Amino acid sequence: MIKRDIKDRNDIYIIVDDFYKKLLFDEEMQHFFEKFNDDATLHKHLNVLVDFWDNILFYSGTYGKNAMLPHIALNKTKPFRKDHFNLWLQYFYESVDKNFEGEMTEIAKNRATSIATVMKLKILKF
Repeated sequence: MIKRDIKDRNDIYIIVDDFYKKLLFDEEMQHFFEKFNDDATLHKHLNVLVDFWDNILFYSGTYGKNAMLPHIALNKTKPFRKDHFNLWLQYFYESVDKNFEGEMTEIAKNRATSIATVMKLKILKF
């Protein structure tokens, strides 16, 4: 398979769909995603993620919420650990690299690393 670079929302959907399949299958991670227990709820959430990444990568203005707030709230009932952030990044990288390569692909991974680092610092407070 010849890979190409990430170029649009459809490519982002490919990434987040594959990424969430990994997260939902992983016994260490799946408990964070219990509220996405049916296809319609999951599909809606994936589209929010596409909006988020479309804005992060292409400055589309499609996401205007604070992505940190739901994670802070979730941490109160289902505490995050450092290894959760490591798995999140591992699965994100795998989903990106499985399908794409190029400049925007590297930007996506770099921004994911930045996002995970900031979230880890704010949520774990170390």
